[in-house]
Amino acid sequence: MMVLKTEREIEILREAGQIAAEALAWAGQNAVPGRTTAELDAGAEEIIRARGATPAFKGYHGFPASICASVNDEIVHGIPGPRELREGDVIAIDVGTRYKDFVGDTARTFAVGTISKEAQALLDTTEASLEAAIAAARVGGKLSEIARAVQEVAERHGYALVRDYAGHGVGRQMHEEPQVPNYVDDNLRRHDVTLEEGLVIAIEPMLCIGTGRTRTQADGWTVVTTDGGLSAHFEHSIALTARGVDVLTRWNGVTA
Repeated sequence: MMVLKTEREIEILREAGQIAAEALAWAGQNAVPGRTTAELDAGAEEIIRARGATPAFKGYHGFPASICASVNDEIVHGIPGPRELREGDVIAIDVGTRYKDFVGDTARTFAVGTISKEAQALLDTTEASLEAAIAAARVGGKLSEIARAVQEVAERHGYALVRDYAGHGVGRQMHEEPQVPNYVDDNLRRHDVTLEEGLVIAIEPMLCIGTGRTRTQADGWTVVTTDGGLSAHFEHSIALTARGVDVLTRWNGVTA
């Protein structure tokens, strides 16, 4: 069941989202050659806790870290550790916060130093697919319009969509209804959702070079492409309001 949010609840979700956005911005700025993913995790957690929030991912179903750090062919749920970033890597960083009992959730894929034109094109297209999805969201619209927007951008540029993972509702729980897929299929057509005022969702396209098929590594968390293809992941949490779409996790440079 979808849980619609009041204006006050959306304001708290914005505060949680801005804390997540600040931690994400810091991690991206510090994703440089020689830095370990564990160091990024520690720095992001320090920011989150300094703002009076807690890391929403840490301990969630046993996840051991504060952020997800997924490098190159790792799509999502990468566990930070001693791995040192290298020139030319790309790293998808996903940050979740809990603040006043509400969740902020956002992600972005960053270039480590100078990356290839092929990698940059993938990052640019994935971000463009997210922005297209945000533009397609509206009160009274359909969930399928968001999914179609992501799919059209990805396919127009020849990238595969990761179909095993999707966006989701956001609120007091990290994963609420509805699921927010990045493509349209018969199941979505049969069970499409009308977007209502007060709905808060995380849209998170994942695109890759290759087939888009996935597998989970032995750690039980890290999801990779089966063919080793490069992957990118971008995410914003948005609220549907009477005034239009409100992007809660677009970093405004002001701490909550």
